[in-house]
Amino acid sequence: MTIVQTSPTTLPLHPLIRKLAEVIISHWQDYLDLSPYELPDGLGYIEGKLEGETLVIKNRCYQSPQFRKMHLELAKVGKGLDILHCVMFPNPDYSLPIFGCDIVAGKTGVSAAVADLSPANPQLTLSDTYNQALSPLETPNFSDQRDLPEWGDIF
Repeated sequence: MTIVQTSPTTLPLHPLIRKLAEVIISHWQDYLDLSPYELPDGLGYIEGKLEGETLVIKNRCYQSPQFRKMHLELAKVGKGLDILHCVMFPNPDYSLPIFGCDIVAGKTGVSAAVADLSPANPQLTLSDTYNQALSPLETPNFSDQRDLPEWGDIF
């Protein structure tokens, strides 16, 4: 199936979130044999209110031989809060981790960013290949360090 190369959203999003969404979709299209992953009716596009603010959510889901579900969700809350949520669930036939990331941005910049690679099988750890590729990455120096919650060791 050919996926039309379009911007992931027409929502006016923070530039980092828009660019990351475009890169994710582009990489999925370039490197994977995508097919649609059917969402239940009404979940592709959602409008509502959250604490008095307009809430708009756009969801895109695909599947491929390597991933049973790839989900990209973009949300806008009012005029000041934009969210990107992405999760990729591997097919069990492939030795791939679950990938997840969340970015939250507002008028003053990014206030939260989480990326996670987790083994699909709880008895396993990430392979040496993944660990070697990740080891040279520097720990970012954030202006406002916050302690992770007790359960935060999963990140």
